[in-house]
Amino acid sequence: MLRFHLTTEDLLRVRLAARPHPIWEISFSLQLLQTREAVLLFDPWRRTVRRALAREGLTQAITELARLYPPADYWPDFLVPGVGLADVESGLDLVMATPRSELRRELTLMAHYHGALPPWTRSMAEGDITTLKRLGELLRRYHRIAVAPYTGQLQSAFRSERAHRADIVLSHGAEELLPSYSSPLMNWHEGVLNVVSSVDEEFRTEGRAMTLLPSFFCLNHPTALADHNRPLTLAYPLPHTVGWLSPPHIDATTQPCDARAALARLIGPARAATLDALDRAMTTSQLALALGLSVPSASRHAATLRDVGLVGSERRGQSVLHTRTPMGTALLEGHRPAASPPSAPAVPRRAAHWAYARER
Repeated sequence: MLRFHLTTEDLLRVRLAARPHPIWEISFSLQLLQTREAVLLFDPWRRTVRRALAREGLTQAITELARLYPPADYWPDFLVPGVGLADVESGLDLVMATPRSELRRELTLMAHYHGALPPWTRSMAEGDITTLKRLGELLRRYHRIAVAPYTGQLQSAFRSERAHRADIVLSHGAEELLPSYSSPLMNWHEGVLNVVSSVDEEFRTEGRAMTLLPSFFCLNHPTALADHNRPLTLAYPLPHTVGWLSPPHIDATTQPCDARAALARLIGPARAATLDALDRAMTTSQLALALGLSVPSASRHAATLRDVGLVGSERRGQSVLHTRTPMGTALLEGHRPAASPPSAPAVPRRAAHWAYARER
């Protein structure tokens, strides 16, 4: 069990990551690829990715790379740098810029915990720039196959989780954020955030901010990055539903999110993002928070989408609740909506009354 002891001042420094972290997603997905966990959820993804790796001639290289990402509680910290990265290239630049002393220390520790490493890690531990560039290119190619094609699902789940937690804070105060994590994996009790782990450690923030990072490919194993020289980060799994990988013929070699990119060109990126965010009902305030927009801007985009039948809105008390219509979902996913069964012809009110009277 990992135990994070947080004072009242520490709670004011707890943050929820603003966006998914591409390098953490690479790390967790490489771990998933080595296991059979959550067969119903992730086996379709595993099969698709393995076929794509084989077509690209990367099976052996990724098998070796995966030895740096064992499905365990420890792998080298330098492989998951920073917080708040906007894109995968920024993260890879940080990985390849790791100081030699840090590379040597962490790879030595890795070998101690998990045994022999790939032969090329010897030169990487010495800071060999050619080896580091090879690592960066391999991670880039893996990301393009195993993570990038699922960006739409990943971002949608992330935004939904962030909006949910933000709604808790706005409705009940910041002190209710950590108590809202009540599950077998994480729970808050008397000033301590308890996280399930195979190791038993106590942590104190010592004045550092703590970032909570929802992760799409993290599964059943919240992971902490608690090195005193790095930002304190706790990654935890996002919820999934069976069948998230749909349609079933997704090919990981295709360009990611072609339908969404085309939609953004058609209606504009802000309205496409609004439509994408509404995978669950949201108030205007929640939508604005999820998109990082002002409330008037979010309301305007929702109204425009409502006018063309892509979004439905319903007033609930003082709030307006927005949902994506089947037509909006079909447009977002790049396919035609299912045809509705023909409706019965409208019965004139007088005829209906006559039929009722006749039955009487």
